[in-house]
Amino acid sequence: MTLKAIDPATGKLIAEYDEMSRDEAELAVEAAHQAFLDWRKRSFAERAKPMRECARLLRARARQYGRLMAQEMGKPLTGAMAEVEKCADACEYFADNAEKLLSPEPVEMAGTKSFVTFQPIGVVLAVMPWNFPFWQVFRFLAPGLMAGNAGVLKHASNVPGCAIAIEELCRHSGFPENLFRTLMIGSRAVERIIEHRCVRAVTLTGSDAAGRAVAAKAGAMLKKTVLELGGSDAYLILADADVEQAATIATKARLVNSGQSCIAGKRFIVVEPLRAAFEAAFVAKMQTAKVGDPMDEVAEVGPMARHDLRDALHKQVQGSISRGARLLCGGEIPDNPGAYYPPTVLTDVRKTMPAYDEELFGPVAAVIVAKDDEDAVAIANDSPFGLGAGIITTDLARGETLAVEAIEAGSVFVNGTVASNVKLPFGGIKDSGYGRELSHYGIKEFVNIKTVVVAQP
Repeated sequence: MTLKAIDPATGKLIAEYDEMSRDEAELAVEAAHQAFLDWRKRSFAERAKPMRECARLLRARARQYGRLMAQEMGKPLTGAMAEVEKCADACEYFADNAEKLLSPEPVEMAGTKSFVTFQPIGVVLAVMPWNFPFWQVFRFLAPGLMAGNAGVLKHASNVPGCAIAIEELCRHSGFPENLFRTLMIGSRAVERIIEHRCVRAVTLTGSDAAGRAVAAKAGAMLKKTVLELGGSDAYLILADADVEQAATIATKARLVNSGQSCIAGKRFIVVEPLRAAFEAAFVAKMQTAKVGDPMDEVAEVGPMARHDLRDALHKQVQGSISRGARLLCGGEIPDNPGAYYPPTVLTDVRKTMPAYDEELFGPVAAVIVAKDDEDAVAIANDSPFGLGAGIITTDLARGETLAVEAIEAGSVFVNGTVASNVKLPFGGIKDSGYGRELSHYGIKEFVNIKTVVVAQP
């Protein structure tokens, strides 16, 4: 079998790659384990040297890697180059801070020297999606390798060039041969890799269905998982919100990565008194967003990553309209090549509509009207997902209180768009998964948190 990279802006085949055989994939896992046995003994300073070189090479190759992402999944070039820069920041952060984040923690106990130490566990399998083809990988790669682990990557099948580029980058950066390997395999082969004796843990970013399947298999093998799954992030436009500010934040939140982000804003819950003004401002901004060739640096919205994903999104839009939602803009598949879909706003969205109940993974916004602020909170929490959320208000103290006490999500941003940051933990609750990436919480997910007690004479 082959893995195909297809340009979503044109529908043309870019390249084909041979899929690994079962034996080849298993040999790659075993080679990563052998590399781990030496890597785990190296000091943090020794590990940091190739990690910093990786950051340098990322920045030097930002345009090259950005163009690769634009070709394989349609990411606008400006955003793709920013993604590469973010990966470099992560490499530097963990190179600079891993030793401190994983330093032994003393515990006062009479008559003993007691402490907690954090030791690497081995090969971590990462099953990663296509929407942030570099950043998703580096979210596990940078902390994982600095913690002393090895990594094997099963990337999304439509970004094989990105997967190969990341492995080559690790090799060029000076990491030991085989410490990080890309497995050119399809989804059906993942179960066998989870079963492999050298794989000690699994991290997955993807759909809740994929998360359930991977968690079930890893659980049967007694292997730890971290899952970052789908999201249907709610943005609450409260009664005291500034409408222009709300529309600006909402547009940015909805169109990040052409709407193809787990933490993109998807449900915009506005209180009734602000509804008309917010809808008018929001639609105006969504309609002026520049849709275009992802290689054009002024394009804000590119094509969706695949035609089947575009068609599935359109079906959700049509299904919502058939149940009573109103189309304010967009909503039609353009008559030109590529997997493009226009920035779209639906209103009068209610329960039982796809736009209310399901994740909209593309540039489609659902406006939901609430009676008041309390009703807005209830609607925001009326979702199986709990990844991120936003609150737009001029009362910052109240916004903070609601963020802490009322909203069910892993991240809540007041008067800003939800985004991951290497210094902050990232992850969700409910059907959005469990565990955390990034920060000191993320680097400790895949280590042996070991208690050591030494009796004192």
